[in-house]
Amino acid sequence: MTITADKATKGRDLRLDLFRGLANWAIFLDHIPNNAVAWLTTRNYGFSDAADIFVFISGYTAAFVYSRRMARQGVLAGAALLLRRVWQLYVAHILLFVFYAVAIGFIAQRGHSHLLDEFNVKWLIEQPVATLTQGLALKFKPLNLDVLPLYIVLMAGFPPLLAVMMRHPDSALAASAGVYLASRWFGLNLPAWPSGEWYFNPFAWQFLFTIGAWVAMGGGERVKSLVMSKLMVSISLIYLIFAMVVTLAVRFASTWMLPSGLVDLFDPNDKTNLAPYRVLHLLALMIVLVRIVPEDWDVLRSDALRPLIVCGQRSLEVFCVGIFLSFVGHFILEMYSNALIAQIAVSVIGISVMTAVAFYRTWSRALDAPAPAGKASAGNRATQGGIG
Repeated sequence: MTITADKATKGRDLRLDLFRGLANWAIFLDHIPNNAVAWLTTRNYGFSDAADIFVFISGYTAAFVYSRRMARQGVLAGAALLLRRVWQLYVAHILLFVFYAVAIGFIAQRGHSHLLDEFNVKWLIEQPVATLTQGLALKFKPLNLDVLPLYIVLMAGFPPLLAVMMRHPDSALAASAGVYLASRWFGLNLPAWPSGEWYFNPFAWQFLFTIGAWVAMGGGERVKSLVMSKLMVSISLIYLIFAMVVTLAVRFASTWMLPSGLVDLFDPNDKTNLAPYRVLHLLALMIVLVRIVPEDWDVLRSDALRPLIVCGQRSLEVFCVGIFLSFVGHFILEMYSNALIAQIAVSVIGISVMTAVAFYRTWSRALDAPAPAGKASAGNRATQGGIG
């Protein structure tokens, strides 16, 4: 995926939508505890997971879209458009926050009060005004509502970084790396409420976001011959296999696979501060995926992959629905049946609903587009339609 501003006229890279759609499905599955279907997701076989893919592609897409707007309309106009997107993300988060909390509170009042603690919404009952205030400030987050606040903060700080990256991409990446290293060395993070810090440390995760943006701004094209070489692909494959063995050893508490001292270096997996081995794993995964899935692969335009592609294009809506459905799925499995057939049914129905929402949003937005130029404008909006 090495799209630059000059390459934009050649059309969308559907691999972005494919991988983002997969990430949406994986996040939904991973957020349902004790769900056997979640063993299909990448978090069980490596150091990084769907959240890493999400943030990387979001940075890539944001740079791809808004750098062209800045080049065409000026830095100020591009920054205004970026901040407009931040506002849309913020509104989506608040709506999700309200629906999520109300649903949990409604069920908790009907004999399932333990859900208030389990999903971290008891503060809405005990201190409603303070909790809502801190929720609006993004300091209070119920369980599983951490990704959107992270992305809101990353996008809010992106305009000046993008302006620099358009002229000095390597310097912008170096500055981002400096912030990342400082966050890990000095323990920089944002405070959460009522205690603790953000689960996704934005000072660390901005580095992965920036790497995605750097790739989109021509960095990927400059290093393409190196990263796509047989040697680099081989190294990436070896690292992915090593990460899978370590992760499985941790999952099954197996000491025969690797020395315990080696496994301890990766357990627990530092997701909050984005451990370097997570970054390397995500980059290795991207190198291998890009190598085996070419941009002009006909299957990307097939009916079989259409649901994933559309879920990637309507990512914000699909993400919000998936988070809400993960709570519904968790409740169903915990309160009624946790049998394997129930886990499969909940997973399949949830993904089907997410896909239906994606197709509906694509269809409804197409109604607003005038013909024949509407097709082109709809395509441009699709680029911005995802969470990235």
